[in-house]
Amino acid sequence: MIGVTRMLAQEAEVIVAGHICLDIIPDINSTFNTQLIPGKLINIGKANFSTGGAVPNTGLALHNLGIKVKLMGKIGDDLLGQTIIDLLQSYDESLTNGMIVTPKEQSSYTIVINPPPIDRMFLHFPGTNNTFSSRDIKIQEIGKEKLFHFGYPPLMERMYRDNGAELNEIMGKVKKLGLTTSLDLSTPDPDTESGRANWRDILVACLPNVDLFLPSFEEVFYMLYPSEYKQSSNVEDRLLQYAEENVLSDMAEELIGMGAAIVGIKLGEHGLYLRTTNNLERMKKIGACNLKAEQWLSKELMTSCYQVNVVGTTGAGDCTIAGFLAAILNGLSPEEAIELAVGVGAHNVEEADAVSGIPSLNEVQRRIKRDFNKVKDQKLNINGWIHTGNGIYHGPNLKGY
Repeated sequence: MIGVTRMLAQEAEVIVAGHICLDIIPDINSTFNTQLIPGKLINIGKANFSTGGAVPNTGLALHNLGIKVKLMGKIGDDLLGQTIIDLLQSYDESLTNGMIVTPKEQSSYTIVINPPPIDRMFLHFPGTNNTFSSRDIKIQEIGKEKLFHFGYPPLMERMYRDNGAELNEIMGKVKKLGLTTSLDLSTPDPDTESGRANWRDILVACLPNVDLFLPSFEEVFYMLYPSEYKQSSNVEDRLLQYAEENVLSDMAEELIGMGAAIVGIKLGEHGLYLRTTNNLERMKKIGACNLKAEQWLSKELMTSCYQVNVVGTTGAGDCTIAGFLAAILNGLSPEEAIELAVGVGAHNVEEADAVSGIPSLNEVQRRIKRDFNKVKDQKLNINGWIHTGNGIYHGPNLKGY
């Protein structure tokens, strides 16, 4: 049986819920033959184990920053689940006090096959992620937390079936408790049931209960413009081509119109885009984080990334979100929030794994003020935007919606 240390729920400031798995990464050297032959024994190196998914990536990054966090992923009562618990508790035993352990179900895992010099391959078993439902969110276990963040619903079957009824139930249930709600996505596989789901309808139903919507450009572009997505050859082409056609601004305006108060769209190496509602009443309903509504109203901002030595990009988007959530929890301004978000993202890419490069919040802020420099060459066509210094751009005046 898995042993999970239970701490007082009210000790946490933020709950990070959603997708979690165990990554099993065999050490494969350059002599590995990718043409696997039946019956052949191939010697490889040791297996490395790490947690994967939005729950550990964003949650552990927040923990490293010094934010008190509760992780709420679903695992089975099996050896894989016990390994996930052990890995999480190696950071802090209290992190697992919200974990959902289900008997007679198998935990999710991914085998990462990474033989140099070819691209990585993934063998993924969704396991308990596919059975995660609104019933797994125990209202009585939510105490005085201020913020609830949910990640990767496209990788969780119950979240996209029936037009996202379970996802909407979860976000609505938490919103009624008065917490600030936050949602992240992942890109659906076009050849799966998730890829064929009507994500526009799912977002229309869900976003009125989402205060902070924090997808990547590719994720939301796939969901809102599937035909254009299929016609473009790769992620970079999609971003550079369509952002230059003002799709980025139109996309954010549509998402705000669906009900989100704040939309942050991750742009990879090009930075982070921020758009906020101009509806004062909607901004005032943002929940327990209690932002200064007038300060956040009618904002359209973009920031470049910081220049660092990139070692790996695993979990970069999740850590960028962690930086943004830390800013929200600390009542920072929109400009400070996007700076902190890309600052935490910069620390992430300086290491190969998802979270080991994330230091304390004070250290990130110190480097932002003293050591970091922004990428100067902004490849996105943002004619009409005003550069206010340090890689931050202010967009055109917003129209009412």
